Amino acid sequence: MTHDIHGLHHAGIVTRDLDALERTYIALGFTLSPRSRHLLNERPGEPPVLGCTANRCALFGGAYIELLGIVDESAPDPWHTKAMVDQYEGFRLLNFDTGDAEAVDRRLTGAGLRTSGVLNLERDVDTEDGTRTMRARAVHLDPRSTPEAYVGIAQHLTRRYVHQPRYLRHPNGARSLAAALVVVEDSVLAAVTARYARILQTAPERQGPRTVLALEDGRLEIVRASDAEEVLPGEPVPAASYPAALTVVVDDVAAARTIVEGGGHATRPAGDGFFVSARDAHGAGLFFTAG
Repeated sequence: MTHDIHGLHHAGIVTRDLDALERTYIALGFTLSPRSRHLLNERPGEPPVLGCTANRCALFGGAYIELLGIVDESAPDPWHTKAMVDQYEGFRLLNFDTGDAEAVDRRLTGAGLRTSGVLNLERDVDTEDGTRTMRARAVHLDPRSTPEAYVGIAQHLTRRYVHQPRYLRHPNGARSLAAALVVVEDSVLAAVTARYARILQTAPERQGPRTVLALEDGRLEIVRASDAEEVLPGEPVPAASYPAALTVVVDDVAAARTIVEGGGHATRPAGDGFFVSARDAHGAGLFFTAG
């Protein structure tokens, strides 16, 4: 089988207070790319417009963590971020990586999934050679069919402008985004797992309380709500089903923990690494683990 989705592209944390979100992730030891406004289109073929959002990113050369904020309430909102934030802020976006957005869109619509079609995204970024325009394409799944998350498949057209080497070195030693974990209601676990297996073209495997869908680069983990306390003890529950946590691979767990705790964040042991609560990381639990 030819796979048109290769791995994680990015996970997005959304907020109306981008300043506070930035401060938190800097204190957690991440290097962030400069703030950049988005040019977006709402429908395929329409020209992009300057939207209400901007971002900064913790980049790892492959997937990345996007810190996404509403920075101009009066600006257009073609990707409906305000409605998302009105529900609740935090880890809301889950995007997978492809080299061919059109092919993915054809496959998903052919499988009966409703999509946005192929949308265009642009934003100006500072490079060592001056300002350049980052371009990407994205296919969004109809959020009514994925109530656990806002799910998309994204294609870099100018990857080099995003994953610039100067932003890939992090004080906490982070070097990759290995996994995204989603909690789902018990009654829909089988249906949700089957849907992602179809989207990602990969077979699920049970690993303790986690159902894992492994990709070439990264993995999706699904946990039923009744098992969430075992995996995420004491963590907030913002919805019946929700994106809950990310796994970040670091060079040195002990050194990373020193940086994170030195930035004012509590940690607890987790597997071969440690965990930072979603309460302290703006709605995204963070597992830090050895590579």
